[in-house]
Amino acid sequence: MERPDNDTYFMMMADLVSTRSTCLRRHVGAVIVKEKRVLSTGYNGAPRGIKHCAEVGCVREKNNVESGTRHELCRGVHAEQNAVIQAAYFGVSIKDGKIYTTAFPCVLCAKILVNAGIREVVYKDDYVDDLSKSILEESKVKIRRFDGSFEVSR
Repeated sequence: MERPDNDTYFMMMADLVSTRSTCLRRHVGAVIVKEKRVLSTGYNGAPRGIKHCAEVGCVREKNNVESGTRHELCRGVHAEQNAVIQAAYFGVSIKDGKIYTTAFPCVLCAKILVNAGIREVVYKDDYVDDLSKSILEESKVKIRRFDGSFEVSR
């Protein structure tokens, strides 16, 4: 196996982190890096100490909530949010960092990333949220789609 470049390496990590997701609809993983070092990770799922959607069902599915809308109607915390929270919990500054995420951030995550000082978002899969893109662009956060592919071989 060839040694992956940094983008592939960190996106592979985000993809691996997403396997911990407890969301029934979409598994998302995020990795925050700075100077080519991992600072924090996060995946989408219920807050610490409460039951996962796999145990109690999906509020969004039960109420026919369309993807990309009404983010507050969910038990889960988004992967990007959890990565920022994990860094704060352990006192790690992510200012001027870069986030690798398996899905384009929603508007709530975009606002958090801007205020946390993230300077670049590298994402794998699209997620329809025009306001999110607008906020990131207006804030001068660099947005880049991961254009590589990878397979994990063992």
